[in-house]
Amino acid sequence: MADAKPNSMKDIYIEKVTLNVGAGKNEELLKKGLKLLEKITSCKPVETKTQKRVPGWGLRPGLAIGCKVTVRNGCKELLLRLLAAKENTLKASNFDAQGNFSFGIPEYIDIKGLDYDPELKIMGLEAAVTLERPGFKVKKRKIKPSSVGKNHRISHKEAIDFVRGLGVEVN
Repeated sequence: MADAKPNSMKDIYIEKVTLNVGAGKNEELLKKGLKLLEKITSCKPVETKTQKRVPGWGLRPGLAIGCKVTVRNGCKELLLRLLAAKENTLKASNFDAQGNFSFGIPEYIDIKGLDYDPELKIMGLEAAVTLERPGFKVKKRKIKPSSVGKNHRISHKEAIDFVRGLGVEVN
């Protein structure tokens, strides 16, 4: 038998990178978070608002408690910069069962290309990375959406192998 071609439907790619800064009820921290996310991605971040009332924490519906930005174009370059801030190491516990992973960066000044801003002081952020394969559109389409078959889903091990291919060490 001739050399078998690898199945292109099994290729994994980065669908999006979502950056998040939690501010709680602190409005000043929220403004700093919005500025930081715009500085990192050059995209306009949005505020995240509470949906439920939690009297013990002083939360009410519609209160802005954080901000986030989703990057789809140029997300691989951004991810490599973020992983370099983590010294290209992740834990296996950073990965979920669906093949996505997330990690935190305690200080934004560790990210390549960003300098200390006295107005922002020291802030951290969280990054969540969504991995997909060709064919995942069936779960998002408008007409007759369907679930992705279990053999086509990205497993924990496949996601770790994909990240190792980017030059990241996973413990």
